[in-house]
Amino acid sequence: MIYNYLILFFGEYLAWILGAALIFFAFSQNRKNFRVAIEALFAGILSRLVFTEIIRYFYDKPRPFEVDESVSLILHEIGRSFPSGHAAFFFAVAATLFIYNRRWGIVFFIAAIAMGIARVLANIHWPIDILGGAVIGILSSAIVWKVMHKRGLTRRGESI
Repeated sequence: MIYNYLILFFGEYLAWILGAALIFFAFSQNRKNFRVAIEALFAGILSRLVFTEIIRYFYDKPRPFEVDESVSLILHEIGRSFPSGHAAFFFAVAATLFIYNRRWGIVFFIAAIAMGIARVLANIHWPIDILGGAVIGILSSAIVWKVMHKRGLTRRGESI
């Protein structure tokens, strides 16, 4: 019973806690944190709303609960399982934070991994969906970082 509550917490509600943590990060310490949080959001939006949706448009993979006709612990629409939008978004945020602040990045990576595992255990994603989302998120972070540096919006070697 507690097992199901843990899966529900990590798979559904941890995202809200991470959102609050990112807001806390943005407004703590100095102005650089705010810029890093904005960069992380851009990377997350690019991965979730652009790359993930393009892939899902061309490849509509069924979710585990559709294939084995079981019940998922988290209510979710059918189809469009690959790649995981949650994984894409939160791995993009984690990777961006990791570039500038290792501690915050590690915390977000651990949380993104926990969320991905929970969503697999909740029967709404396959492991490959999470892996695909993670790759898309990390690549999106790299793309946003490269564009920001190429345009001179950040200084090379800048750390928080």
